[in-house]
Amino acid sequence: MAVTQEQADWFADAFGKLVDNVDQAILGKRHVIELVVTALLSSGHVLLEDFPGTGKTVLAKALAHTIDGSNSRIQFTPDLLPSDVTGVTVYDQAQGRFEFHKGPIFASIVLADEINRASPKTQSALLEVMEESVVTIDGVGHPVGSPFMVIATQNPVEQAGTYSLPEAQLDRFLIKTSLGYPDHDTAVTLLLDSSNRARADKISPIIAAESITAMAALASDVHVDGSVAGYLNQIVHGTREADDVVLGVSMRGALALARATKTWAIAHGRTYVTPDDVRALAAPVLAHRMIIDPEADFAGVKADAVIERILLGIEPPAYRAA
Repeated sequence: MAVTQEQADWFADAFGKLVDNVDQAILGKRHVIELVVTALLSSGHVLLEDFPGTGKTVLAKALAHTIDGSNSRIQFTPDLLPSDVTGVTVYDQAQGRFEFHKGPIFASIVLADEINRASPKTQSALLEVMEESVVTIDGVGHPVGSPFMVIATQNPVEQAGTYSLPEAQLDRFLIKTSLGYPDHDTAVTLLLDSSNRARADKISPIIAAESITAMAALASDVHVDGSVAGYLNQIVHGTREADDVVLGVSMRGALALARATKTWAIAHGRTYVTPDDVRALAAPVLAHRMIIDPEADFAGVKADAVIERILLGIEPPAYRAA
C-alpha cells in the first residue's frame, strides 16, 4: 500500500523526536544518531568502530530507554562461549524436563561490546539471530521479539588477541559508523556536567516498542522508482569492478541499501526515494562490505573514498516523485 504524505509527515515528526531524545545523552552526534535510528527502523544492525570512551554504551542505553525497550550488554572476551550469548537448556529435576534459560541476546537493544575479542565460534552465534531474529537451541526456535537490534563495537587499536569479523558477518550489519570525539563546545558542555555519570538513565521513553515495529512496516512501503533502483544497482556493481577492490558488495548489501533509503526518505518527510537518499547512505551501508586490495590498503586507500569515487562517476537519474 502506498504511503500517504500525511503518514510521511507523521513518521518524520516521530523520527525527529526519537533523535532529539537520544541526543540528550549523546551530545553533538546527531547525524550518527540518525543513522542508528534509521538502522533500527529498517530492522537492521549497527557496527560502531570507535575508540574507548566515546559513548557507545550510552548510545545503546539511551536508544533502549527512548523506545521503552529492554537492553543488555555483552562484553565479548576470548573465553566467552556461544551459550553465554544465546542461552542454554537446563534440566529441571523438579519438573522432569529441560527448560531453556534465555541469554542476554533476548533484548530490544543488544550491545555487543568489543565483538572482535571473542572467538569466531562465539561470533557466529550471532549470525542466525541477526538475520532471522530467532535463536535455535536443541532444534527449537526461540524468537527474540521485535524490535530487535544489535549494536556491536570494535576497537581500532590494540589488535593483539582479536579476531577480525569475517565478511559473512560484516554483511549482516546494515550500517557501520563511528561516534568519534566531541567537538570543542560539546566537550566543554560535558565537562561542566561531569558529575552526571548516568546520562542515559535519565532518558524517558517517548514511544512504545510496538510503535517502532509499526514504523518499520510503514517505511517498507515507501516508493522506489525504477530509475532510482537502477542507479542504486549501478553503484553496487561499481564496487565489484573498482580497481582497488578485491571483493565488491553482495546482493544482500544492495537490498540493505534499498531498505535503508526507504527509511531515510520517509524520515525526511517524503513518500518516495530520491537519488540523494542513495548517495547519503551509500558509504555507511556499503563501505564495510567491501574488501580493499592489500596493496591499496597499505597505500592508504579507504573504502569510503572508493564509494565516493564511484558516486562521482555515475550520473544520477532526474527526480521523479511517485
